[in-house]
Amino acid sequence: MAHRLKGKVAIVTGAGSRGPGLGNGKATAILFAREGASVLCVDHMKERAQETVDVIRADGWSAEAFAADVTRVADCDAMVADAVARWGGVDILHNNVGIESRHALLETTEEEWDHVMAVDAKSMFLATKAVVPALERRGGGSVICVSSIAGLRGYGRTAYAAAKAAVIGFVKTCAVQLGPKGIRVNAIAPGMVWTPMVSDLGEEMRERRRRATPLGTEGTGWDVAWGAVYLASDESRWVTGQTLIIDAGATTR
Repeated sequence: MAHRLKGKVAIVTGAGSRGPGLGNGKATAILFAREGASVLCVDHMKERAQETVDVIRADGWSAEAFAADVTRVADCDAMVADAVARWGGVDILHNNVGIESRHALLETTEEEWDHVMAVDAKSMFLATKAVVPALERRGGGSVICVSSIAGLRGYGRTAYAAAKAAVIGFVKTCAVQLGPKGIRVNAIAPGMVWTPMVSDLGEEMRERRRRATPLGTEGTGWDVAWGAVYLASDESRWVTGQTLIIDAGATTR
């Protein structure tokens, strides 16, 4: 391994997978650890985070599991405090928590809208706000927020697309505000990656999604995770306020 994150401490929210397979957060936590970071794997369900930790430790790397509801201020503060207590500071925050809504405008209820906005957008606001003092004490760091190509183009899933667009706006304004502190803030916009979150769509839809891109290949959590490694590492020291699209070219059509 290149050890691109050697000596760094990372928090990955949504680090567990909700079913068989590999989600974006789980893949990112594993790669961060393989690249040398100590990783706090955060999930609403600790057993999911622990599964990721077990994979990391089996390879001989450093990770701990932490249960948190990142739509709550107290939980966000607690996860940062835990990472600082364990490893002395924080260098990287990877905001990966998200849920999907598949309803169009007229089918979206107020309750669903509020829930999606809280999980997909508010969580990133609260987690980022909580980690800034710790990043400042390290002289800077990297915050990565997972958006979606749904936030970049017309999309039939109203609340989800709106929340993912909000993430991109949040990243841009945070990059401006936190740049003078040495903190870089960027987004990743994955395309139609096949993860446990969408596995219920079935094999026919899986094949349609694969064929819908110019590359004609299926994306996995690893594809998103390697983008996160770049944005977390010093290789991207001059990159902030950007959205890295990882979609096999889907947005070119």
